[in-house]
Amino acid sequence: MQTDIDPRSLIGRKAFDRNGHKIGTVDEVYLDDATGEPEWAAIRTGLFSRDAFVPLEPSELVDGALRIPFDRALIKEAPDFGVGRHLSPEQELQLYHHYGLDVAAPPPLPDRDFGKLAGSGTEEP
Repeated sequence: MQTDIDPRSLIGRKAFDRNGHKIGTVDEVYLDDATGEPEWAAIRTGLFSRDAFVPLEPSELVDGALRIPFDRALIKEAPDFGVGRHLSPEQELQLYHHYGLDVAAPPPLPDRDFGKLAGSGTEEP
């Protein structure tokens, strides 16, 4: 998604799926904890419906509307974590998996031989 867009300007915009079907209206925007960039949007799917979380990275702002490159059914089946709360890393991972988006695993810790046992002052055999 365009990173120069103010996330507050997304709120209230109409959202459409990849086939042009209306999903709802952007209710909230969630920023990445590390970068501060917009990462997720909560889409109000109807007057009495829950919000559906959608990833902003593959989405586009086209003619003033948010175009989300997924089918409406998949979007409406997204895990519901409630709005107005912080998304935990585990919740974000669930959302990435739901949408089939690859998330890079953290790099493995280096395999190091530290040489000394803690508190012994001697080297490990």
